[in-house]
Amino acid sequence: MRVAVVENMRNIGLGALATALEEAGAEIEWFRVWRDGSLPQDIAGHDALVVLGGEQSALDDETHPYLPELVRLTRRFGDAGKAVLGICLGSQILARAYGADNLLGAAREFGWHSIGVTGEGRSDPLLSDVGGEFTIFQWHADTFSLPQGAVCLATSPVAKNQAFRIGRAVYGTQFHFEADTEVVRQWKGEFPGTIERIAPGWLENYDELAARHGAAADAAGLAIARAWVSLIERQEVGLLSQATA
Repeated sequence: MRVAVVENMRNIGLGALATALEEAGAEIEWFRVWRDGSLPQDIAGHDALVVLGGEQSALDDETHPYLPELVRLTRRFGDAGKAVLGICLGSQILARAYGADNLLGAAREFGWHSIGVTGEGRSDPLLSDVGGEFTIFQWHADTFSLPQGAVCLATSPVAKNQAFRIGRAVYGTQFHFEADTEVVRQWKGEFPGTIERIAPGWLENYDELAARHGAAADAAGLAIARAWVSLIERQEVGLLSQATA
């Protein structure tokens, strides 16, 4: 299993998703577009695509000129039936790829928050193991409208579309389910000035907040990560069956 991971910003980290991919024996190929703008040249070399978060918006083509090609790439992976995962900015890029609107500055959230799972989400492979509500980490200001043909899987009062699915295995999550307590701790050390500006007092209360929410968020994030990775495995089995039929 080969998975392409697009890193839109330095030191984002895979967290729970790294654990799930390692458990599955996946080979991860990093594309650090923040450094050189490099992206996969085609979709044949990878079984799945992950697009991580970043500080830019999904519409910042002028300052991040690789974005239009990344938008097209996510759509090519998805249209080919391959597993695609967009997290935070990645979900906004994925929404753009499928014709939805990016809503800049319309949904500001930071820290651990509760997410409600929709009826469709409760029966969806991605979220079926987290119950009707779960706690997870958020860090975003933008959101998006639901792409045509997409299914809304999770919601919150701040951002109506917290997770969606298109087709079999194209998923976008506005929340950072990959951000386990270790990743959040790293972000705390990496971006203290930004955090204090957008969430005054959060750093001061970090220990209490992490003790209250961290374990539950870690469990939910790992369950979601394992669920998405399992969809790649099913895809590979299907392709193998076709080849040997």
